[in-house]
Amino acid sequence: MADPSSYRPKPGQIPDSPGVYKFRDEHRRVIYVGKAKSLRQRLANYFQPLTSLHPRTATMVTTAASVEWTVVSTEVEALQLEYSWIKEFDPRFNVKYRDDKSYPYLAVTMNEEFPRVQVMRGHKKKGVRYFGPYAHAWAIRETVDLMLRVFPVRTCSAGVFRNAASAGRPCLLGYIGKCSAPCVGRVTPEEHRELAEDFSAFMAGRTGTYIRRLEKQMTIAAEDMEYEKAARLRDDIEALRRAMEKNAVVLADATDADLIALAEDELEAAVQIFHVRGGRVRGQRGWITDKVEAVDTAGLVEHALQQLYGEESGDAVPKEVLVPALPEDTEAVSAWLSGRRGSLVSLRVPQRGDKKDLMETVARNAQQALVLHKTKRAGDLTTRSRALEEIAEALDLDSAPLRIECFDVSHLQGEDVVASMVVFEDGLPRKSEYRRFQIKGFEGQDDVRSMHEVISRRFKRYLAEKDRTGEWGPAGDGEVPVGGEVPAEDAQDDGRPKRFAYPPQLVVVDGGQPQVAAARRALDELGIDDVAVCGLAKRLEEVWLPGDDDPVVLPRSSEGLYLLQRVRDTAHDFAIRYQRSKRTKRLRTSPLDAVPGLGESRKQALIKHFGSVKRLKQATIEQICEVPGFGRKTAEAVAVALAQAAPAAPAVNTATGEIMEDDGGTTA
Repeated sequence: MADPSSYRPKPGQIPDSPGVYKFRDEHRRVIYVGKAKSLRQRLANYFQPLTSLHPRTATMVTTAASVEWTVVSTEVEALQLEYSWIKEFDPRFNVKYRDDKSYPYLAVTMNEEFPRVQVMRGHKKKGVRYFGPYAHAWAIRETVDLMLRVFPVRTCSAGVFRNAASAGRPCLLGYIGKCSAPCVGRVTPEEHRELAEDFSAFMAGRTGTYIRRLEKQMTIAAEDMEYEKAARLRDDIEALRRAMEKNAVVLADATDADLIALAEDELEAAVQIFHVRGGRVRGQRGWITDKVEAVDTAGLVEHALQQLYGEESGDAVPKEVLVPALPEDTEAVSAWLSGRRGSLVSLRVPQRGDKKDLMETVARNAQQALVLHKTKRAGDLTTRSRALEEIAEALDLDSAPLRIECFDVSHLQGEDVVASMVVFEDGLPRKSEYRRFQIKGFEGQDDVRSMHEVISRRFKRYLAEKDRTGEWGPAGDGEVPVGGEVPAEDAQDDGRPKRFAYPPQLVVVDGGQPQVAAARRALDELGIDDVAVCGLAKRLEEVWLPGDDDPVVLPRSSEGLYLLQRVRDTAHDFAIRYQRSKRTKRLRTSPLDAVPGLGESRKQALIKHFGSVKRLKQATIEQICEVPGFGRKTAEAVAVALAQAAPAAPAVNTATGEIMEDDGGTTA
C-alpha cells in the first residue's frame, strides 16, 4: 500500500487548465482515469488526509504509485480523451457499465448487392442499417415475419442464396410470397434495393405516409373493380398495423429520444435505456456497474452517455436525450453529443407530461433490474470469495490469489505444438489478457520441456516489462517522472504497460508432478520466488505442489476445486482452438505459396487450367506459359517451387479406406 504523499506532485507543477489524468499502480498499470476543468483543483482533492477521503477514493490513491496528466484545450476534448483512455486501459477503479447480455438488432445489409434482413449482435458494421436493440431475438423475427408480406426482402444466408441461384429454384419463402426471389431474377437488383429502402423507412418510423399510400392504392383498385388486388392491399395494411401495435405509442408528438434512468445503492447501479423513435419504443437495453469510485447520480449519467454514444454517429444519436440528472459539465457533454450526431442534441431532465411519466416507467425497470442482479450476484460473490479462500488455505498461501494464470500445452502427435495462457482475476476470466504461444525451442513431443519454455518466456517478458517501466528503479528513457505531465503527443504510449506486465499470485499448470516441477524450475531460474505454482492432473483431479510426493486432494464439493477445474478447462479449450487453427492453416498451404508475386487469382488460374497440383507438377515450362498471365520467368519460378516441395501425404477416403489420387481417381 503506497503513501499518496510519496508521489504527490510538487506545488505549482500541475497546470490550472482542462485536462485528463491517469493514476498508475506500482506495475505502471492504469487504475483510474478522470477529467477536470482545472487539473490543479481536481488533483489536489486526491491528496487530502486519507480520513477525509471517500473510502473508495482512499483505496484508489493508496493502490496508485504515480499520477500523470495531459492538458487539452477544451472540456469537450477532455470528455473524448477520457472515454478513449477508459476504453483503451480498462482501469479497475473506473465505473464501467457492462451488458448482462448481447442485445440483438434488426439489421438491413445495405452494403450488399441484394440487401438482406437479419438479426445481428455484436459490433456494428459499416453500410448496415440497424434498428433496435430488442430485448429478445424472437421479437425481431415476429416483426419481420409480418412485414415480409409487404416488403418481401431477402432473409436467406449467402450460401442458401448461391444454391438457389445455381439450381434456378427459389426457397420456400419465394414460393409463398415472402421473398421477391432476386436469386432467380424475379426482380432486378434495383427493384430489390428499393424494397429494402422501403422496409428501412418503415422501421425508421415513417409509417403513416406508407400506410396512407397503400390505403390510396387499395381505394383505386376497388374503384377499378380489381378486387383481388384491393384485398391483397387490405391484408398488407393489416399486417403493417399489427407490426406497429407491437410498439405502442408512448409519446404522441412522434418524438425521437432516448430515455435513461438509474437505480443505485452504495455498491452498485443499474441503468436502463428506452429508445423511442417516432413516438414508439423501438428498443430497450440495460447495464449494471460496480461503484468502484466515489460517484453521484450525475457522474453515473455522464459515464452512461459516454458508453452509449462513444462509438455512435449520425442518427444513432437522437435529437433528444432525457436523463434523471444533468452531468456536471452539461454544456460540454451536450456539445460532444451534438458533434457525434452532426446537429444539435438536447440533453435535459423531463419535468412534466408524457415524457416524465415514461421516465418513471424506465426508472421502475432500472430498479427491477438492480434487484434481480443483486439476487443473482449475492450467491456469485459469496461463491467466488469462498473458492479463492479455499485455494489459499489448501496451498498455504499468504492471501487469496486474486490473479490466477493457467498454462496448457496442446499438439497432435508432436506436430503444431502450442500453448495457452488464460487469466482469471477475482475468480472471473479476463479474456483480454489471454495469450497464445508457439513452441520454438525444439521440435517434437515433450510436454515438460514445452511447459518450461512457456513459463520462462512469459516471465522473461514480465521481467523485461518491469525493467522497461523502471518499476523498481529510476525512470528509463521515455519514462514519465512521478507526478510529471504527459505531453499530448506521447500520452497514448509513454510508459504504457504492455502485454505481460502484471504478475499473478498463482500459476496453475495442466498436468502433474513433472509439469509442476518444470514450471517451478523456470521461475527459480529467473529469480522469481513470490509466485506460487500448482498443477491440476485430469485423471483424479489432484492438486500437485512443487517438491511434494503426495498431492493435495480437495473435496469433490469444494468451490476451490471447481474454480481450479474451470481455469484448467478454459486453458485447455483455448489451447485446443489455437492448435486446430494452426493445423488447418498448415494443411491448406500449397507449394505455390512459395512463388513470389503469385496471387490467389493466378494460383486459381493454374489449377483451373491443369485440373490439379499433380498435373501441374508434370507440366513443362512451355505448357505453364500457355496459361494467360504467365511469362517464362514466372513459369520457371512455379516449376522450381513445385520441384522443391516435399511430396504430400496421400488423402484417404475415411468411409472406404481408399487412397485418393490428386486427379480425383482412387487406387487400392
